[in-house]
Amino acid sequence: MVMFVKSLRPAAAGAAVIAAIAPKDLNIKHPSSIRGVAKTIAAGAMSYYSGTAEKFVDLPKPHYWWQAGALMGSMLDYSHYTGDTSYDKIISTALLGQVGPDFDYMLPTHFGQEGNDDQAFWGFAVMSAAERNFPHPDENIPSWLQLGSNLWNSLASRWNTTACGGGLLWQIFASNPNGLDYKNTVSNGGFFQISARLARATGNNTYLEWAEKVWDWTEGVGMIDADFNVHDGASASHDCKDINPVTFSYSAAIYLYGAAVLADHTGDEKWVQRTERILEAARSFFTPFDNATNIMYEHACEQVDTCNYDMKSFKSYFSRFVYAASLFVPSIQPTIDELWHTTALAAAKSCSGGDAGTSCGHKWYVGGFDGNTGLGQEMCALETVQGLLVSASKKPLKGDEIKTVRTFAASPAAKRGRYDMRLA
Repeated sequence: MVMFVKSLRPAAAGAAVIAAIAPKDLNIKHPSSIRGVAKTIAAGAMSYYSGTAEKFVDLPKPHYWWQAGALMGSMLDYSHYTGDTSYDKIISTALLGQVGPDFDYMLPTHFGQEGNDDQAFWGFAVMSAAERNFPHPDENIPSWLQLGSNLWNSLASRWNTTACGGGLLWQIFASNPNGLDYKNTVSNGGFFQISARLARATGNNTYLEWAEKVWDWTEGVGMIDADFNVHDGASASHDCKDINPVTFSYSAAIYLYGAAVLADHTGDEKWVQRTERILEAARSFFTPFDNATNIMYEHACEQVDTCNYDMKSFKSYFSRFVYAASLFVPSIQPTIDELWHTTALAAAKSCSGGDAGTSCGHKWYVGGFDGNTGLGQEMCALETVQGLLVSASKKPLKGDEIKTVRTFAASPAAKRGRYDMRLA
């Protein structure tokens, strides 16, 4: 049955209303300034993507396929938090163009580089689309929520009990043999978070049971330690007894957000405490020097110049998921204010390079642009700045609130609530 209803998208300012602002001029006390800076940085991030509203195109090498899914997740946030819908058709086309033959984001053309963590990043974006009633114009492809469920089934089918008592391996295919002996927190954290989000979105206890199972396994093997540091992974061939102590910001944030979702879904105080404690442990990703207090950095690689293209985007997901968690666990907001306000100003100040004076740098603690540009750097600054708008946004939808929106609000009149959003 098809019915016509008013737009469920935010009626915030559209692309023509938001004035682009040079990031270095960011004023975090004024939402209009935050939106204007986010608009400038979003354009910088999307300059690396040559896809259109009609066709998905892979990111240029050396970027991997997963980063395209990560970029679409950042742009979904941009649309949702700022109200600027100018990229929505490009985002929708990208997400729908990569569903694969079984509608689960297992794409044969990318099997050579697709691991469980890669698939999970597309899952994060798809779940955000479902939770926000993001436009889905293709009636031949299942809904965003069904796509998320299909992707979850694919991940669940690879839960591996041959070593370590469970867990997902990093890689899926023999073409990446090294990753077939490594169980990492990004893959398992992705599975955990998507399980949590599906549990909340659908009310299906199977997803909740799996979320509990993945958390318990991760903690049980020591990848989440007693102080709630989230370590990188361990070898299956060593029964996960050789925990790799390296920690990355995004690994912590992936688990943190899943815990926050479950705090909301279950009402169980343990998930509130887990959210708070992961964030407290994640203070290690701030203050690289005494004169750079409360400025974020990727401590495993940033100061020694060993961050690769992937790692240069990690702060993006750190900011994304911590900001989003505050909607479910408000008790973390004072810590966000303490750490992310300073960081957002430093990140914006780094976006002062290039010919236009708006390209973003990598090291935010240097007091300006460090000459190191790239897609990851743009995404990190974007999520860190636009996340300042999270508190004014709506919580992710769930249950009967989730619909399938078939058309885009294409005009100012539509944004004012004309009856042009069709729901299937």
